[in-house]
Amino acid sequence: MEPERDEVVDLLDRILEKGVVLNSDLIITLADVPLIGIDLRLALAGIDRMLDYGLFQDWEEAHKALDQAEDDVSDIEI
Repeated sequence: MEPERDEVVDLLDRILEKGVVLNSDLIITLADVPLIGIDLRLALAGIDRMLDYGLFQDWEEAHKALDQAEDDVSDIEI
């Protein structure tokens, strides 16, 4: 039984609205000797929610500065 398209869209909308964070630690061992350790973090949400959580603040500041610089350049008359 295939899920209806509306259900998938509603699920995606809910995920982007609320956000999902997955944390995982992975250790690869060989003969009981740990060789590689991986710490994974995945955050999936809409940009507004990411900013509410304090993520992508550097991106937002750089984006605003770029927009301001473009506005300043467009205000200069040649």
